[in-house]
Amino acid sequence: MNLFNEAKSLVKVNIRDYGMYIALFVIMLTFTIMTDGLFMSSRNISNLLDATGYIAVLAVGMTLVIVIREIDLSVGFAAGFMGAIAAILMTQMGVPVYITIPVILVLGVLAGLLNGALVAKIGIPSFVASLALMLIFRGALLQVTEKTGTINVNDDFFNAIGNGFIPSLGEVAGLHVLSLILGLLCIVFYIYSEITQRANKKKYQFDVMSTGLFIVKLIFISAIIAYITWILAGYNGFSWTVIIMLGVVALYHFLTTKTVLGRHIYAVGSNPEAAHLTGINVKKITYIVFGSMGMLSALSGILFTARMQSASTTAGTLFELDAIAAAYVGGVSSAGGVGKVTGAIIGAIVMASLSSGMNLLGVGVSYQYMIRGGVLAAAVIFDVMTRKKRG
Repeated sequence: MNLFNEAKSLVKVNIRDYGMYIALFVIMLTFTIMTDGLFMSSRNISNLLDATGYIAVLAVGMTLVIVIREIDLSVGFAAGFMGAIAAILMTQMGVPVYITIPVILVLGVLAGLLNGALVAKIGIPSFVASLALMLIFRGALLQVTEKTGTINVNDDFFNAIGNGFIPSLGEVAGLHVLSLILGLLCIVFYIYSEITQRANKKKYQFDVMSTGLFIVKLIFISAIIAYITWILAGYNGFSWTVIIMLGVVALYHFLTTKTVLGRHIYAVGSNPEAAHLTGINVKKITYIVFGSMGMLSALSGILFTARMQSASTTAGTLFELDAIAAAYVGGVSSAGGVGKVTGAIIGAIVMASLSSGMNLLGVGVSYQYMIRGGVLAAAVIFDVMTRKKRG
């Protein structure tokens, strides 16, 4: 009973962190029951995660942009334009994939730095600056695709990024062995990092949860990782899109939680004036965050183009709104200074789960938009209410 009360108190205190996970669990459970288990089938979960990839990558970058109290509306058509340039380089110029991808990522960084310069150096509000760039990228995308309308990509290696799966070392009871090994490594790494973090907190005399509740948490999260791994291993295993998405999350989680740069980003978001007075270069942080956003836009464009196996005039449409929605649903605060990249991924999966579940149930597109809009509004209301309580 004491363990239950402690868990209840922990969730109540950290409702911003745990609320999104609870919401995702409820959504998945509801759709699983309503679709007689079809929602949680290996094929559907695999397709859901693959379809989430390019938005989740954008949501990670968008989270940091919102954390520093800015916004970037250009990411959608920037992704579409970068994807089209990648297609042109490979199909019309014969540039190899291993050169095309780094070139596109560098172009993305430059585009992001341009946005950052407009905001940090010239002082244009980020909404206006990114809106201008969105129109520019939209026009540029139409320009490079106007002759054919669609640029087909026939490179198998490139297309595998969006549609392929990691190789299997063999199968055990119909399950991909390499995917099982990766899932096991994820569990081991998670347990090790949690134990290390707990030990460090105790070393510096910070409050930690009881040993019993800590063990329950480790078992619960490990069971979720194992279950998702088992589901994916039963289909084709982990896709390259999922591997890239997890890699981006791991990298940005490390940068935001374990480095000085990460602390500076959140300091700028919490109070730019105070951050400046403490010696933090606010303009530099703005450049870095927007440059990072540009790179992730380029990566998103690569993932989307590879998934579609083509670049078209409509690529990137509404990507920015999906990314912003995923960031807010994932717990980022509109007031700045609060938000986790892991939450952005959960937010993207929540929105993708809603779309997938409603598609399986045959819900009309008009109702889907209204429901997703309602979820976004609820997330922002939740943010405002929790800030008022803390205030």
